[in-house]
Amino acid sequence: MTSQHVVGYNGMWAPAGEDPRTQNSPVDELDVIREYLTNYRLTLGLKCEGLSPEQLARRSVPPSTMSLLGLVRHMARVEHNWFHRCLQGHGDVPRLFWTAEDNDVDFNEATGDRAVVEDAFTQWRAQIAAADAWLDGRPDLGAVIRAPWNDNVSVRDVLIHMIEEYARHCGHADLIRECIDGRTGQ
Repeated sequence: MTSQHVVGYNGMWAPAGEDPRTQNSPVDELDVIREYLTNYRLTLGLKCEGLSPEQLARRSVPPSTMSLLGLVRHMARVEHNWFHRCLQGHGDVPRLFWTAEDNDVDFNEATGDRAVVEDAFTQWRAQIAAADAWLDGRPDLGAVIRAPWNDNVSVRDVLIHMIEEYARHCGHADLIRECIDGRTGQ
């Protein structure tokens, strides 16, 4: 860890004009949800930029196995579970980065191997693209879906849960990144 506190650009992660996140203030409910979800996805990706595989796999605070790489693997798993398995009705498809023996494979097997890093980011981006393609169909937010674990969930609830999940883990990513190289910023 560096002892230097590196503040971003006026408190932001990227210079003005280079930040890929948007603030379009959409009015339509689905568009609002999608903008927040997209911006949190981008934030997690930004927090990982410029780091080596070893830095991405660096664990936060013992005994925790949380790392930036683990967060990317975890969010690939979450995207896949909620969008593909639940909302699209493919509950019979095996989960990503999970086993019955180890519910935390997403974190426990997040190693600083380049192939593991590439696989994690490939899986995460593929799950985001698939979820976005499904969302492009403009699903009914009030529709109730039978989840693979036999709960009824609304599309709206799943989407808000996804925002909550990313928001929580982006907070983790902020702290982990600061511990790695001192860099901060929204």
